[in-house]
Amino acid sequence: MTTDVLALLNPRRLELGPVDLAADTAWRHWWLARDEDDIAWLVLSRCDSSVNTLDEAVLEELAEITAELRRRPPRALVLRSGKPAGFCVGADVGMFRDARSADSVVRQLQQAHEVVDGFENLAIPRIAVLHGACLGGGLELALACDYRIAIEGAMLGFPEVQLGLHPGLGGTFRSSRQINPLQAMKLMLTGKPVPAGRARKLGLVDAVTCERHVRPAVGAAADGALARASRPRYCKLLEQRWSRDLAARRMVAQTRQRVSAEHYPAPFELIELWRRHGGNRTAMQAAEADSFARLVTSTAGQNLVRVFFLREALKRQAGGEQAAVTQVHVVGAGAMGGDIAAWCALQGLRVTLADTRPDSIADAVRRAAGLCRSKHRGEAATREVLDRLIPDPAGDGVRHADLLIEAVPEKTEIKRAVYTQLQQQMKPDALLATNTSSIPLETLREDIERPENFVGLHFFNPVSRMQLVEVVAHDRASDASLARARAFTKAIDRLPVPVQSAPGFLVNRVLTPYLLEAMCMLDEGMAPETLDRAALDFGMPMGPAEMADQVGLDICVDVADMLRQQLTGVPLLEVPSWLRDKVENGETGRKAGRGLYRWNDGGPEKKDSTAPAPADTADRLLLPLLNACVACLRQQVVQDADVLDAAVIFGTGFAPFRGGPLHYARQRGVDVVEQRLRQLAGRHGPRFEPDPGWQQLAD
Repeated sequence: MTTDVLALLNPRRLELGPVDLAADTAWRHWWLARDEDDIAWLVLSRCDSSVNTLDEAVLEELAEITAELRRRPPRALVLRSGKPAGFCVGADVGMFRDARSADSVVRQLQQAHEVVDGFENLAIPRIAVLHGACLGGGLELALACDYRIAIEGAMLGFPEVQLGLHPGLGGTFRSSRQINPLQAMKLMLTGKPVPAGRARKLGLVDAVTCERHVRPAVGAAADGALARASRPRYCKLLEQRWSRDLAARRMVAQTRQRVSAEHYPAPFELIELWRRHGGNRTAMQAAEADSFARLVTSTAGQNLVRVFFLREALKRQAGGEQAAVTQVHVVGAGAMGGDIAAWCALQGLRVTLADTRPDSIADAVRRAAGLCRSKHRGEAATREVLDRLIPDPAGDGVRHADLLIEAVPEKTEIKRAVYTQLQQQMKPDALLATNTSSIPLETLREDIERPENFVGLHFFNPVSRMQLVEVVAHDRASDASLARARAFTKAIDRLPVPVQSAPGFLVNRVLTPYLLEAMCMLDEGMAPETLDRAALDFGMPMGPAEMADQVGLDICVDVADMLRQQLTGVPLLEVPSWLRDKVENGETGRKAGRGLYRWNDGGPEKKDSTAPAPADTADRLLLPLLNACVACLRQQVVQDADVLDAAVIFGTGFAPFRGGPLHYARQRGVDVVEQRLRQLAGRHGPRFEPDPGWQQLAD
């Protein structure tokens, strides 16, 4: 293999120098070649995949390569990736799908540990060169090297906790031996990746460089001239059990503020794993495999693995088409429009932002600067984002935009007036999208000249945190326009879910009965804190009272009124008069500083409530949501149950460890849920009557 061919394995180009030994092609996922300095370059390029992941086949080949290197050792070994996306995104989660036997998983992990341990024990310098994403198992493999050199822009982390797991390929003990154990635990407990510069400060990597300087850095490492990162000396204290006991208690207290040990045991198991075995690598390695196996084979673990694949399925909804959108024009600089514009600019698009009120545009730009800070953008990167976000009170950007997004108030006449104005200037092939949360697109498209280019792009608040975007079709939208809209959604790092135009679309349709039932229970005298606690105990990330305040009580009332008008034959509760009074008095929730709660510094003021909720509270809240999900599936608002489950998880926060509302219903028992709905209907009224679609779900 020539240098140029090997270089092409990585689009950043590996500057190897002349290669005097043809690359060994005996392996499907790895390339191995030696250069003139007798440095071996081992390149991971998993076949039939755009990213590197680790599975049994990849590790089996690594074991063979390790044996070959042991027989004919080079002067040094460089571990690289041949994928543009990065080094390695971790283990292939598919290995653990439908895993039921913890003993079988333990054996699987022990075999994987033997491979990585063998690689680590090679008697030659091992140098990992990391670009892009280096996550999970990828980072665990890199930690088995003597040196880690990060390319600028690399991101390193342990995201396993987001799957209800913790590292299982040695990350627990290798990371805590490489860097400050408290920082290592923070990486594993939060699941948040860190950029290369931060990784260097932590000691996770030894150097940060650019691609053209990789070869000199590798040479320095091979010669032992590259300074290795080391952890502070005081970290030795944390090898003592008494000090780990103290630190672990604090970790547990902090973790309990974020998640429940009952619903998400992984972080608590990780803390206990380190507390008990942090001073003993052999014991910690064995305990890591046992703990990982218990977690991944539990019901919650399997449900969270399911959620991972649901997310991947939503990504595939975008297809392989490119968005072909480089400039976006947003009309309406309010909370939604301004934040949509800021997010698009953050993702590298040029955005013009129009509004009749210049102060709204100024507020949106300030929020965009805050978004950059929250995403850890430096001053230079923030300036670049703000340069792409162009205030445009005159609407001059309309003529150049590939995509126009309307985000004005939820009034049909206002939106139609905006479309009339935009159509006079927009490009013939531009895509026109509405961010309406509830108005049927058939109503909005009546006066649009090119309805085939009109779609819905329904973002959720807050835009920077809510991953889902409903891509809404209507009877005149073209397949090409919908495909472009889905591709654009993926291009800005959001999850597209295709839905048909229907009252409330999907998320608001299923969320409204949940919120209305909550308002009914508040009307009956239940404290909002008690109500929210019942939802949290079920596993929802936020209670319904707090959620209503976050969304805006005015919006909740408008959506509820619209659904009552348009959903014929569906018994929905009336909005309580006291709630309408709050809205009329300006008490609309978080944005007003007062709603169902008072809000200070972005958070609600909650009273300590020890009053237990009635036993049926969770069912009263959640079963109307499930009933609406079944109705949406029956009416084909979405194409299948998995897409619906994914949309409701990522659009409402429905307890991820339960695997989605319909999956939860199946696990609980469809007949059991139907019977429970009938019981609630007998006590509380016809709004709980089971939808006819339950029988179809049971089949």
